[in-house]
Amino acid sequence: MEAAMKNICLVAFVVILGVAQFNAAYGAGECGKASPDNEAWKLIPCASAAQSENAAVSAKCCSQVKRIGQNPSCLCAVMLSNTAKSSGVKPEIAVTIPKRCNISDRPIGYKCGAYTLP
Repeated sequence: MEAAMKNICLVAFVVILGVAQFNAAYGAGECGKASPDNEAWKLIPCASAAQSENAAVSAKCCSQVKRIGQNPSCLCAVMLSNTAKSSGVKPEIAVTIPKRCNISDRPIGYKCGAYTLP
């Protein structure tokens, strides 16, 4: 009886985990079907610019920020993602990149956690 109960609990856990994975893969999060951590990898050209306001911002960085920034909540989630944090990104500097790229239609004043996009 105890073994049967363990099996039922295990099956229930696997089903719940599967449903959670299904929702994560096909749900609409900040970045649609992509996770902010996966989107953060696309901003590798911005690494130095996200660590120092004095670093040059490359054209490749600006094009990626412009693309991701079409959805401000996604851009914010990417800048605050675990991938960005572990890469040494400083959010207070990262939020300045759209302005430093001279993106005219950037979401000025958008609240990104404790930060505001200039």
